[in-house]
Amino acid sequence: MKFISFEINGIQSWGAVKDETQVVDLGSLMGQDLKSVISEGRLSEARELADANEARVSIDDVKLLSPIPNPRMIACIGVNYANRNAEYKDGSEAPKFPSLFMRVPESFTTHGEPLWRPPESDQLDYEGEIVVVIGKAGRRIAEEDAYDHIAGLTVMNEGTLRDWVRHAKFNVTQGKNFCNSGAIGPWMVSADEFDANMYENMRITTKVNGELRQDDTTASMMFPLKYIIHYCSKFFELQPGDIIATGTPNGAGARFDPPKYLVPGDEIEVEVEGVGKLINGVIDEPNLS
Repeated sequence: MKFISFEINGIQSWGAVKDETQVVDLGSLMGQDLKSVISEGRLSEARELADANEARVSIDDVKLLSPIPNPRMIACIGVNYANRNAEYKDGSEAPKFPSLFMRVPESFTTHGEPLWRPPESDQLDYEGEIVVVIGKAGRRIAEEDAYDHIAGLTVMNEGTLRDWVRHAKFNVTQGKNFCNSGAIGPWMVSADEFDANMYENMRITTKVNGELRQDDTTASMMFPLKYIIHYCSKFFELQPGDIIATGTPNGAGARFDPPKYLVPGDEIEVEVEGVGKLINGVIDEPNLS
């Protein structure tokens, strides 16, 4: 089932989407927010309520928020597709362990809202990614148990300022955290919609202005979803609502010659099989002072 967080008439709520057009307002029926419901293990109750109640709100009448608007943690895996490692053309061997960096919620906007190109850089790039939302807390989670800790999946455009990820020798944090440089959404599809075979061979594509730029499946991942959860849980105590972005396929704008960075007016569409499409435009960052 597709779960969203949204705002309507100035009030934040959450709900379930039917036929991708209508919303059952579960916030009015269950209270709380989506992260709290996940944390309390009540997603099954939410699905049952959604099935039993009529959708009375059009998705066009709500302002979509990130599916988990208040995540405790956004962890991002870098260079996780085997052909992406080769794309760097630096002769390096495949990594033994995942690369990892963190992002803050303010660096993301939502489905249908524009990415911001900041005045500090003209190298805003796209990165389509599959995102895991943790559903059950755990530390040192075994790989064979990892899927049981997933609440659902969503979609990310992990927008990056390429020159700013090179400002320092050993980190990429600066280029990954400009305000509204990426996006998450439009919804979270609950884990009951997937099985191991789907997790391990799920297609992701990215289009810019209709041109296919990225096209791969999770079968190409050097570190599959279950390993990522296992690995991260060694040092994090994963908590419900935590977000893990799992890496982007080859074909980012920086890898073209010349590079194809995003400019105002562009439209990016990231689609994940079984989850949905995340669509965003691009504008120059507005002066909000």
